[in-house]
Amino acid sequence: MSNLKKINIDGIEVEVDGAMTIIQAAEVAGVEIPRFCYHERLTIAGNCRMCLVEVVGGPPKPAASCAMQVRDLRPGPNGEAPVVKTKSPMVKKAREGVMEFLLINHPLDCPICDQGGECDLQDQAMAYGVDFSRYREPKRASDDLNLGPLVATKMTRCISCTRCVRFTTEVAGITQMGQTGRGEDSEITSYLNETLSSNLQGNIIDLCPVGALTSKPYAFTARPWELTKTETIDVMDALGSNIRVDTKGREVMRILPRNHDGVNEEWISDKTRFVWDGLRRQRLDTPYIRENGKLRKAGWGEALAAAAAAMRGKKVAGLVGDLAPVEAVFSLKTLIEGLGGHVECRTDGARLPAGNRSAYVGIAAIEDIDSAKSITLIGTNPRVEAAVLNARIRKAWLNGAAVTVIGPADDLTYDYTHAGTDRAALVAAVAAAKPSDKPGVVIVGQGAINEADGEAVLAQAMALCAATGARLLVLHTAASRVGAMDVGAVTEGGLAAATDGAEVIYNLGADEVEIAPGPFVIYHGSHGDRGAMRADVILPGAAWTEENGLFVNTEGRPQLALRAGFAPGEAKENWAILRALSGELGATLPWDSLAGLRAALVKAHPHLGRIDEVAGNDWQPLEVKAPAKADFRPAIRDFYLTNPVARASVLMAELSALAADRARVALAAE
Repeated sequence: MSNLKKINIDGIEVEVDGAMTIIQAAEVAGVEIPRFCYHERLTIAGNCRMCLVEVVGGPPKPAASCAMQVRDLRPGPNGEAPVVKTKSPMVKKAREGVMEFLLINHPLDCPICDQGGECDLQDQAMAYGVDFSRYREPKRASDDLNLGPLVATKMTRCISCTRCVRFTTEVAGITQMGQTGRGEDSEITSYLNETLSSNLQGNIIDLCPVGALTSKPYAFTARPWELTKTETIDVMDALGSNIRVDTKGREVMRILPRNHDGVNEEWISDKTRFVWDGLRRQRLDTPYIRENGKLRKAGWGEALAAAAAAMRGKKVAGLVGDLAPVEAVFSLKTLIEGLGGHVECRTDGARLPAGNRSAYVGIAAIEDIDSAKSITLIGTNPRVEAAVLNARIRKAWLNGAAVTVIGPADDLTYDYTHAGTDRAALVAAVAAAKPSDKPGVVIVGQGAINEADGEAVLAQAMALCAATGARLLVLHTAASRVGAMDVGAVTEGGLAAATDGAEVIYNLGADEVEIAPGPFVIYHGSHGDRGAMRADVILPGAAWTEENGLFVNTEGRPQLALRAGFAPGEAKENWAILRALSGELGATLPWDSLAGLRAALVKAHPHLGRIDEVAGNDWQPLEVKAPAKADFRPAIRDFYLTNPVARASVLMAELSALAADRARVALAAE
């Protein structure tokens, strides 16, 4: 029996799933219905009453379109499709009444409200409200909440849509916000005045339809119409969240999420959203050369000549950092291998097998988590390694998926079966595995494979997939890793083999690795972090918001990051620096534009030209070996300080300190 039902909305007849609500059916028909509390990714509250419509033949009063399903509507007397009106006098009067009630206690502080220009209440008051108020009594006031350093509150503006409560409870998985009181005494508050502990809390700023919740770091710095908006990709983790970077002049003012159902839906983590102040601090804006143990400023010509002189005729190794775009990695690989050297991207020691994409990416897409009935996490804490992916796992758990964790037991915001903390638990799980016809996903973290037996652990995970019929997803922590693996920036034997006997190390933004004294180090990066401290020559490069670049996310999806602003001072685009250096070395790379470089890249690796497509990988299981007897260790210990941009951010340092303070076990006397 078909679930499809016909419905007539304002004279437009559409056929939709009977389980859809009227407001969803109206979107299919292209009819706009105003709303405040309804959000397609949250449960239905039905408490703002702005979405009222008239159901012809139904009760003689308006109905809430967000809470009434199409299958519950009565057909016409001759079996015609039920008729819904969204512009009738009844609806118009009801909306004006609702808007008047909402504005009774709302303060008239639009000129100083940070939401001005992006406020749903403002827009809908203009479109559906009346131009007068009959209310003469004093307005109600509410105390502001302290939710922490990210979200500013002005609770007098709150219209009790409860979107923030539903998001924190359902998506973020924390229970620190709620609504108390009744009638005009009702207010949104936090439990015992706690600050929010979720690393997804910034999303409630986007969800708030009024100016009650706004961004503390961004407050009063710009108006939306002053900003240049650039759609690009996030690199704070390997998920590849789709974002919009808003700039004012040369400065990044804020970062907002873009909707992409296959990757991040419409959420981003707090590190992604608020790391932009790190783009302004500790920047490398001019080349440096070390003389007599001290770095001094130099011109580009002098710095490139010094780097070329150091590299010429020597054994050279190239290291790839976590934030490098594929074009820069491909250029570095071509240059270094042309000089007879080696390049390595697995700087954390991850035992990812080169050439076997099903082993270093997997065969699962992020979207497969939604329909999975079993999810196994091996050596990973996705709440820290990919917070938005963790919210997706929580959504699957709410829909009935069983989650099993092999590794450290942490608060992941959902219930799970803890099968053990060590590799023996993984071997036991493989031995006990049985085929299943229900879809499943096995997620392997970097903490499981960056030890000496990483390949054996990966082989066991692949064996678990083969035994149960589940799909493998390797969860990376570095945004550049999959792209660098795709172009072959690897050395047999890993980091030790690549740097063994190297007289010169070309460090492309690898700040998470210690380089021992001895080799001459050329550091090419955007921030004066650990790598720059060790450098003999520094070549200042652009950050990811300052150049066009390609990044491949953890599921193997190539995505384009577009330039939102320009690099500070004399810093240049990363591929251009390598091209200039190759000319100085007399080994000129065969392209002189980004288009030429991309053409060569796609010719060598055709799947990188298929932007926003997840390529299918041939399943090539690894030879099963017994792993060592040891516990799995987390790949990331501090969510907020994982890369040079985050470590340069004052706000990330504050959040890291707050998280450490929250994790500290209180003594009885406290």
